[in-house]
Amino acid sequence: MKTLKQTVLTLLCIITFTACKNENKVTSTGSLSEQVTPPAEKTGQAFIKDDEGKPTVLHIAIDSKDHTTLVAAVQAAELENALVNTGPLMVFAPTNKAFAALPEGTVENLLKPENKEALANILKYHVTPGNYSKEFLKKFKKLGQANNGYVKVEVVDGEPLIGGAKIIASIPAGNGIVHVIDKVLLPTE
Repeated sequence: MKTLKQTVLTLLCIITFTACKNENKVTSTGSLSEQVTPPAEKTGQAFIKDDEGKPTVLHIAIDSKDHTTLVAAVQAAELENALVNTGPLMVFAPTNKAFAALPEGTVENLLKPENKEALANILKYHVTPGNYSKEFLKKFKKLGQANNGYVKVEVVDGEPLIGGAKIIASIPAGNGIVHVIDKVLLPTE
C-alpha cells in the first residue's frame, strides 16, 4: 500500500512537472510579432464595457472633452477601478482649465511615476462618499474626503464653494454624482 501511494505521488509530480514545462515552450514557426507577448491588459471593473447601464463617475469624465487632464491623472495614479465602485461617490471634477491654472510644470511633475502617491492623494481629495446635490451641499461646513482629509464648504452669494471651488455643473452618474468645478482642490495636510 505504501509503495502504491509513493508511485501515485511520483506520477503526479512527473505529470505536473511535464505540464508546466510544456506551457513555457515557444515555437519558432511563427513570425517575431507572433512570438512577442502583448502588453498586459488593464483589468478590473473600470475596463468592463457596459452599453446598457448609466455611466459611472469615471466614464462621465472619460467621455468629457473638458476633463482629459483629470482622466490622465486618474490613469497615472491607477485609480480607475476605485471610481467605478458601487458608491455612492461624489466626485469634484476640475476642468482642464482648472488644471492649467496651477503653477507651470505642476501637472507634468505630478504625472511622473515617482509622484504617483502624491497624485493619488490629491485625486482622492476630490472624492466624497455620498450623492448630494449642489443645493444639499449648502448644509455642510466640511466634507470628509477619500484621502481621510476634510474640505471646507462655504456658501457665498447663495452658492456652495467646495474648498474655494465653484460648482459649474452637476451630472448624475450610475454610482453617484460628478460636480464639475473650476479649481483643483489641494489638500492642506
